[in-house]
Amino acid sequence: MSNTKLEIPEIIAGPIIRQVSAKNVTFWLVTAKDCQFKLRLSDAKSGGCIYDQNLEQAQVQSVQVGQHAFIQLINVTLPNECLPVGEKIFYDIRLSAADMVETSLTEFLPDIIYSGEKLPSFHVPHQLKNILHGSCRKPHHPGPDAFLQVDKLLSDSMDTPNNATAIKPDLLLLTGDQIYADDVAGPTLNAIQQVVELLGLYHEPLEGATITDSKELANHPYCYYHREELLPKIDINEAVKRKFFSAKRKPVFTSDNAKNHLIALNEVLAMYFLVWSPALWSCIKISDAHIETAHKLQFANEQKVVERFVKGLYKVQRAMAHLPVYMIFDDHDVTDDWNLTRGWEEVVYSHPFSKRIIGNALIGYLLCQAWGNKPDKMDELVNKTKLALSDMSQHQNALIDTLFTFEDWHYQLDTHPAILVLDTRTRRWRSESNANKPSGLMDWEALCELQQNMIGHQSVIMVSAAPVYGNKLIESIQKIFTFFGKALMVDAENWMAHRGTANVMLNIFRHFKTPPNFIILSGDVHYSFVYDIRLKFRKNSPQILQFTCSGIKNEFPKRLLSVLDRLNKWLFSARSPLNVLTKRRYMTISHRIPATSDQNNAQHTLHNASAIGLLTLDKSGHAKSCKLYCANGKQVEFLRKNKNS
Repeated sequence: MSNTKLEIPEIIAGPIIRQVSAKNVTFWLVTAKDCQFKLRLSDAKSGGCIYDQNLEQAQVQSVQVGQHAFIQLINVTLPNECLPVGEKIFYDIRLSAADMVETSLTEFLPDIIYSGEKLPSFHVPHQLKNILHGSCRKPHHPGPDAFLQVDKLLSDSMDTPNNATAIKPDLLLLTGDQIYADDVAGPTLNAIQQVVELLGLYHEPLEGATITDSKELANHPYCYYHREELLPKIDINEAVKRKFFSAKRKPVFTSDNAKNHLIALNEVLAMYFLVWSPALWSCIKISDAHIETAHKLQFANEQKVVERFVKGLYKVQRAMAHLPVYMIFDDHDVTDDWNLTRGWEEVVYSHPFSKRIIGNALIGYLLCQAWGNKPDKMDELVNKTKLALSDMSQHQNALIDTLFTFEDWHYQLDTHPAILVLDTRTRRWRSESNANKPSGLMDWEALCELQQNMIGHQSVIMVSAAPVYGNKLIESIQKIFTFFGKALMVDAENWMAHRGTANVMLNIFRHFKTPPNFIILSGDVHYSFVYDIRLKFRKNSPQILQFTCSGIKNEFPKRLLSVLDRLNKWLFSARSPLNVLTKRRYMTISHRIPATSDQNNAQHTLHNASAIGLLTLDKSGHAKSCKLYCANGKQVEFLRKNKNS
């Protein structure tokens, strides 16, 4: 055991800067030991010390998830002084333990510092100017990782701090699918199994499965590429298999691979550690020894892609240590089609094994994502999680039941403009007439709360995992499949798919108290576009802009998207009578054009490339520009038609 300990890095993942304000700063990290922490904050401009304290128990919450794994949340409220808004603030976190002298964060992670800097840093955004956002980061997608562009922007801003043209990001919004719990490459799953053993991540008993404990997964013949076979063979589980586990062929859109779906909580946690940090990858060695011959070629091809992904992880870790990062879930953080229809919910939640799989992914989301968004809101859930981890056979099901009824995943940032981040997954408006109809992305009560939170603001940024205004042709195709009871086949989860949700959301935009300047940031769809929306028959229409950026490491089938884009332009042009049939007929939607060298001005409105989006605002909170920083290094700005003609 002593040799194993030596192989484990002291800092397994992080630090990630989470919420920041003038009076508060929050860091998330994972350590191999239960440490004590000391935090020092200093003003980069004056060199003066702002805060230098050993942190008390109330300022550090620790959740032990394995023998050598502690998820730590450092949440410090400054007692007297406020952090200087808009100025660079250096920080150092010093760690100590019973068998470890006090050591600086930078000694463990020398690569976390940018060239020319002595310590990692951040700044407190107040009047927002540059907002980064993106979603859908799948490690084994064959293309490059656009998250590295975040690191490049930060690096460039450090190199030219006094350059007026340098872009200094204020924060990063990750708008869904930070992990793909339902679509895991064989090599990644192999790495996950090794991490579970290396860190001694806690195992759990499994009810309703053909295996009795998660310990049996690693060496089970169905561990790789056959996990759907782990469901017991009774009638209800055939339905569960069809709606939950099987690789579903989706006409027009995608074909998702769920054969390596994560099951145990320890697998979900290992996945988060591996996609945000390079530390554990150097402790393991990918092997195809347990892979059957039929899948060895697939495994080898996936391994090449995963190895390229791992090479850039030190830049991902560095970027997240210098920039406030806020997150919200979408389906793949848990499972494909999560809560898409009432029928899906009735089938999946009625069986203990599939319910456990969903619950484990939600526990992982709580500990690795939601906790840092608004720590005070999560205290009770985190305490219940600690209890569950102390005896998973007794308390895990109760914790999962609590998570399923929790209605406070959404949150608001009191920045300027204010940012409202929506939960479009758990507070669904379920169809009462037909269990196979898509549920609304938010129910009536949640939408009423949203409207109340908007009142009084002149400018608001709303974050929705899925675009409020999508591609009309694609939504029409989804509507046709839904009519024939096949909503699951085409991921028919858009804001317009449910009559009640669509009407209430559109009425919010038409309401006279809606903020006059309204920006929507979204992702999910694996392509990017920008719309300007105005209300018809209104002299003082709010200025509505929607900037959709997706994915960070994922793309739509290229030829298919080009065809759909052209057809959408022809079928739903400004003068097309088909617009009368849509729920947006009282609105004028103008497409901005992606300015690229390989696209004509009016030919394309959708851009297909892995990218991070950059929204730049003026002092009044209006959008100055919407730009993509693509994984291949190109920059693409979306221009109004009259500016690009």
